[in-house]
Amino acid sequence: MAPGKYSRVDGKKSSRSMATVFVVTALCLIGVWMFMSSPVSEPTSKVSIVPSSQFEDSSGDLPEESSSTTRIKNNEEPVLRNEDETGSVEKEEKKQEDGKKSKSLPGADQAEITKETWAESGGFSTQADESASESKRSETSYKWKTCKAATGPDFIPCLDNIAALRKIHSTIHYEHRERHCPDEPPTCLVPLPRGYTIPIRWPKSRDMIWYNNIPSTKLAEVKGHQNWVKVTGQYLSFPGGGTQFKNGAVHYIDHIQKSLPDIEWGKRTRVILDVGCGVASFGGYLFERDVLAMSFAPKDEHEAQVQFALERGIPAISAVMGTQRLPYPSKVFDAIHCARCRVPWHVEGGKLLLELNRLLRPGGYFVWSATPVYQKEGEDLEIWEAMSKLTKAMCWELVVIYQDTLNEVGAAIYQKPTSNECYEDRKQNDPPICQSNDDPDAIWNVELEACMHKVPVDLSARGSNWPKMWPERLDSPPYWLKSTDKGAYGKPAPDDFTADYDHWKRVVSKSYINGLGLDWSTIRNVMDMRSIYGGFAAALRDLKVWVMNVVPVDSPDTLAVIYERGLFGIYHNWCESFSTYPRTYDLLHADHLFSDLKKRCKLASVIAEVDRILRPKGKIIVRDNVETIAEIESMVKSMHWNIVMTYSKEQEGLLCVQKTLWRPTEVETIGYTF
Repeated sequence: MAPGKYSRVDGKKSSRSMATVFVVTALCLIGVWMFMSSPVSEPTSKVSIVPSSQFEDSSGDLPEESSSTTRIKNNEEPVLRNEDETGSVEKEEKKQEDGKKSKSLPGADQAEITKETWAESGGFSTQADESASESKRSETSYKWKTCKAATGPDFIPCLDNIAALRKIHSTIHYEHRERHCPDEPPTCLVPLPRGYTIPIRWPKSRDMIWYNNIPSTKLAEVKGHQNWVKVTGQYLSFPGGGTQFKNGAVHYIDHIQKSLPDIEWGKRTRVILDVGCGVASFGGYLFERDVLAMSFAPKDEHEAQVQFALERGIPAISAVMGTQRLPYPSKVFDAIHCARCRVPWHVEGGKLLLELNRLLRPGGYFVWSATPVYQKEGEDLEIWEAMSKLTKAMCWELVVIYQDTLNEVGAAIYQKPTSNECYEDRKQNDPPICQSNDDPDAIWNVELEACMHKVPVDLSARGSNWPKMWPERLDSPPYWLKSTDKGAYGKPAPDDFTADYDHWKRVVSKSYINGLGLDWSTIRNVMDMRSIYGGFAAALRDLKVWVMNVVPVDSPDTLAVIYERGLFGIYHNWCESFSTYPRTYDLLHADHLFSDLKKRCKLASVIAEVDRILRPKGKIIVRDNVETIAEIESMVKSMHWNIVMTYSKEQEGLLCVQKTLWRPTEVETIGYTF
């Protein structure tokens, strides 16, 4: 893959008497702590367990005692206490005191540490030029404070910046719902709601959540009759309805399939975008059809709608179709869905619909379920006529209009062209074809333009062919990864992809599934904070989890590869807060992320953000250099987190820690939120 034309920013890591105990312990855990070698280096040797500090290396990464340390804490429940101003949380039995009785295993422990070649740009461009390094401190200890923000326990720094909103001159394009990040990210910890309880597990969580975790009733009052959400005692229940499918999403999904068999849920159509998702019941029920929905909606348009979705275990982010491109590459969604999403597609030259055109694969479908489709009078008729004219000019084919008599609604389904023939035959270049130097994959701080990009005509180009059917597409390198291009790790791109996948399959199966004390039945929402090809997410495919693959804006731009294999993700700058509510992820995974971030941002603010988005009792797995691992371990200890495991060898380390419900007593007021 040839490098992009420009960067995406602003346009475009004992004693002899105990030897017998240690050896027995090591033998018991030998298979558990086994992390296999990296995708680019696979040393081969053999292990022999003996009661001394001398060990032969068999898996390639077995340390000598003089150069490594492994500490494995007993699987402890977090200390369930809360000392912030919101009051006490629900108490759970404390099984062990925080930090007690840690084990120390000798060097025969078979934990693997990633030794991959640092992922450079290779044949991939980056989403951002690396920012100039700023002065930063090494936090060996830190005195944390609790955030006092106008939004309390629901604080999202880049979406709650009231001071910045006062400076914008217009809200007509939903500028007030876009990201406005503070100059200095917060380093305080977000408080917990009064009476917060560990979330209900999936799949039960799809249908009900704890009321105290999101004590919001307005949406139930406004949308209860459409079966969005209801208040049921100590729970909020979700009957599975929506504005366009008040009798349930299952019937609605089936009706789309019946009306358009070619959509082939879970085969041809694997990854979709749900615009204005509400509480994301549509995406929640699509899991049963092997479909992943990237759902989004603006913060506060319907109170806590995205927060409800995430608490239920359904992927969603807070975002808006406003003035800038959405944080996804071009030509990656198999279908896009809008059910009364309240987006004015037809205005201003169709600028917003043209953004969907950028995101939709050639041959992909747009499912528009809205009143103009089935109510032909007044404003609805005007909108239908405008949409008909616009979609025809965009060369979208109206494939089917269907009526759903049960829900008393209808939908129009359009298909994006697979060639440029229609564009060339138009009498007027309106909407215009984008300039040749306009990169459709440049998204970070890039404003929307009312233009269309041509469909790729080179058969080896991304977007010229439909991906393989699911699940075959998961395991195969995309057809457009060329052997002549260098991958992120330096190998030919297809070999890079395969080696990365093999690596993460070994790590997950040999270590993460059984070796870190993770109870996967409690894990639903997962985030890979620095994903390359989505190998970690792909290796988790047989678990009942979903993974948000985050490609940092200054990392190799591989997000399109992730989508091509039937996974999803988003671009993000980790020097800023993520567009999600607090306490929304069960597991975070950070592979050589923090050592890089230290070059540009304060580590304290990044760790505060980790605390913000991770649920209490949730865990983070960090793989990085030993210096960075030591810094992070020190910081999370100061937050009263439980150290599940630390490991280091030859300047590489691994850390697994668990967040607790502890909150600081001292308060820091976030002035820009008032």
